[in-house]
Amino acid sequence: MSGHQDHVARIQAEWARERPDLDVSPQGVIGRLHRLAAVLTEQLTVVYRRHGLGEGEFDVLAALRRAGEPCERAPGELALHTMVTTGAITKRIDRLERDGLVARRAASADGRRRVVALTDAGKRVIDQAFTEHMANERRLLDVLDPADARALERLLATWLGHFETPSAG
Repeated sequence: MSGHQDHVARIQAEWARERPDLDVSPQGVIGRLHRLAAVLTEQLTVVYRRHGLGEGEFDVLAALRRAGEPCERAPGELALHTMVTTGAITKRIDRLERDGLVARRAASADGRRRVVALTDAGKRVIDQAFTEHMANERRLLDVLDPADARALERLLATWLGHFETPSAG
């Protein structure tokens, strides 16, 4: 980096001046990650909107598509695979069903179980949106040197692993 101070460095300098008794170095990582997350979310949601989706709807469709044929999951499973509450999932499913992208039905394997399944239209939308999403993520990551991107992935996976509980599946 040049002699230019970014937003986080300016905040750190102000805190260091005002509270020299505190170590403000964690802000260098946490503050930048927080700001980067906001920028990335803004950049990613542009693609979702182009396909008529919000971030939550994209997440539900993607979780269904990743399930493989017949692209269905129980609502509780969707909550696990999207890391949101069943209440939030219900709202997302309602909207997607209204738009004809998912359908609530009996499970293919067990007719007594209720599931949410992608419709043909839903599968087309998520396949198109996900293709564009991956190109967008590539564009965002390509500002880094490939070796730096791999190192960052390893570091983030290690750090995140300290906070996430292993999933049962």
